[in-house]
Amino acid sequence: MAAGPPTGAALSRSLTRLDLVVIGVAQIIGAGIFVISGVGVKIAGPGILLSFLVAGAACTLAALCYAELASMIPHAGSAYSYAYAIFGELPAWIIGWDLILEYGMAAAAVAAGWSFYFQDLLRGFGVFLPVWASGPPWTLPGRVINLPAALVVLFFTLLLILRTRLNAFIAMLIVVVKLAVIAFILALGVGHVKPQNWLPLVPHGGWSIIQAATLVFFAYLGFDVVAITAEESRNPARDVPFGIIGSLAICSLIYLAVALILVGMVPYSQVNPDSPFSTLFRQVGLHWAADVVAVGAMIGITSVLYMLLLAQPRVLFAMARDGLLPRGVAALHPRYQTPHRMTLLCGGAVALVASLTPIAKLAYLCNIGTLFAFFLVCTGVLVLRFTRPDLHRPFRCPGGKTVSALGALVSLGLMLSMPGGSWWRLGLWLLAGLVIYFLYGWYSRRLRNG
Repeated sequence: MAAGPPTGAALSRSLTRLDLVVIGVAQIIGAGIFVISGVGVKIAGPGILLSFLVAGAACTLAALCYAELASMIPHAGSAYSYAYAIFGELPAWIIGWDLILEYGMAAAAVAAGWSFYFQDLLRGFGVFLPVWASGPPWTLPGRVINLPAALVVLFFTLLLILRTRLNAFIAMLIVVVKLAVIAFILALGVGHVKPQNWLPLVPHGGWSIIQAATLVFFAYLGFDVVAITAEESRNPARDVPFGIIGSLAICSLIYLAVALILVGMVPYSQVNPDSPFSTLFRQVGLHWAADVVAVGAMIGITSVLYMLLLAQPRVLFAMARDGLLPRGVAALHPRYQTPHRMTLLCGGAVALVASLTPIAKLAYLCNIGTLFAFFLVCTGVLVLRFTRPDLHRPFRCPGGKTVSALGALVSLGLMLSMPGGSWWRLGLWLLAGLVIYFLYGWYSRRLRNG
């Protein structure tokens, strides 16, 4: 196995096992279930239940591989650090550059979704933003910038410069509120479920299940953020696998229960793809409940944005600490010991993209980037099982060779089902990353020679 990332500045170890589960749940439950599920129902109908199972199975395979590598390589950077240790510098750069795309596009998409929920809430009180500030250009006449999306990103960017322990505390409060809203949906919705709405289970054929699974895959993203914080956990060998698998298991059960309510209360053809759950309660006459759900959806989306903005600069921090980017940007805040320069840089970029780009393009880029990362992580576990079976593994992925091979194949299969536009955008991003890698390598060699 190649040498791991070189020693350098270290992040403060302050996160407990419970903190990691909370961070995982806070990240996973949010924009995916509150928004993407409605679009998935339009594709698969009641078969969205099967789509959630397919996407959940793919994430479980990847999660077990993440857990094994996180226990062996507890460094900030997640899949980037794993690729560095297993494959070397260039593959590590490629996956790190891919992770920057994944977290950045996901954060921008979530911020854009948050903005539209926020504007809906304002309109309920008779407050309307100027058209020029209400969305990205070229989506509606008169729009210039999605101003609320940019502002919410900048607000949380400044908050994230504070210590991660504070971040976990805030995340815990958000998770409590978010789970309470989901419990509210389940408790109130179950009395309005009509079992006949669950049939036919697969109205559009088996391929629609796979298509919807590729879409609702977005709803499961987040467990890998737990691996990102490995270097900040108190006992990463035990706590990180627990946080990854525990948060994924909790969220999978919640998704299946909520999906049963979603396709059970009204015929699937009547589900609103933009704001499915609040509209659902309006359709059965519970307008007060719809308002409660709308506020809860905003809180859920907020927590996802918060965790994504936490993850992205930590990947860049790890890359800069390893010398693949200028080391000056990896400096830690003298008081809070957080990568403040990277956080400000990433936050500014995400705010710009969120304010100017339509949400659909952002979501597709996020999904294909994530699947690429999953593919490499699963492949890394498989390679190490053959090349270094003697390595100490504090957590061993059960059925390691089989599970990692299946995880790589499933991830690749879901990538192949993505639209062609997602592939060429990913290719352009990776090509730009390679150009930066070789140019910076040439520049740094000149400095050393001088």
